[in-house]
Amino acid sequence: MPWQQLKIQVQSTQIEPLEQHLLEQGALSVSYLDAEDQAIFQIEPGSTPLWDKSYLLCLFEAALNLSDVLAWLQQHPAVINKQTLQIEILEDQDWKRSWMQDFQAQRFGEKLWICPSWQTPPDSNAINIMLDPGLAFGSGSHATTSMCLQWLEQFVVEGSEVIDYGCGSGVLAIAAALLGARRVYAVDNDPQAITATVDNSRRNKISDDVLSAHLPDTLPQMQADILIANILAEPLLELAARFSELVKPGGKIVLSGLLQDQTKPLLDSYRRWFSMESPLQQQEWMRLSGSRLDQGSSE
Repeated sequence: MPWQQLKIQVQSTQIEPLEQHLLEQGALSVSYLDAEDQAIFQIEPGSTPLWDKSYLLCLFEAALNLSDVLAWLQQHPAVINKQTLQIEILEDQDWKRSWMQDFQAQRFGEKLWICPSWQTPPDSNAINIMLDPGLAFGSGSHATTSMCLQWLEQFVVEGSEVIDYGCGSGVLAIAAALLGARRVYAVDNDPQAITATVDNSRRNKISDDVLSAHLPDTLPQMQADILIANILAEPLLELAARFSELVKPGGKIVLSGLLQDQTKPLLDSYRRWFSMESPLQQQEWMRLSGSRLDQGSSE
């Protein structure tokens, strides 16, 4: 049978009471979408950060009269652009199959692919990461993740030790392990990310002796050959001194998740400990990289 989908742009501070009311009015599901392509970072473990402005996508049965719901939303102060409130009729279909068709294997660099688990890798001789897309954690499609994967393909060498700080799904940590790293430490302050990284690592048949996942406080005392962090500008600034402790002299650092106008403050901060290279830009996103200075060379 067909369905009714109601799309609402709202202020995210009011999203929970709105969602609760819509569920009480017969919504079968309510999904959140970013309304402004705004990146977010989970500050506290277990929290659910939201964008400043979000879309609610609400699914109702086709026979349900939504006139009262629309009238209520027209008067609600949290609803933005009330004239854009819209109901779309969705024809019945195999939703799982339709969703799966939207995701295809992606290539990064010369030999690295990310493939959904339900597809046969296009190149059996390539380095294939089997990783299903998810809402909470990245699957490689975002520009920042893409730039980090391309860097790893070029610079990870056999036997290196790598830290993936802010690991999310573990895609960068898994890539480093499959590219030949001897030891990879995936770090995140979200326990759900730790679980996702462990699950995805095992799906890719990576030994626990090669890749381990840690909350920040449980990371062993060490210095890595490479530290890669694809998070956001503010935490990257806050973690600069900590990252300097985690990278051995001559080791590499890779930072992403920042926009062009956030580049200079980060470069100014990291140059205290690292020789930073020219930034790389893809779309509106930037990637920074550099080498750890010898202890005697730092300011």
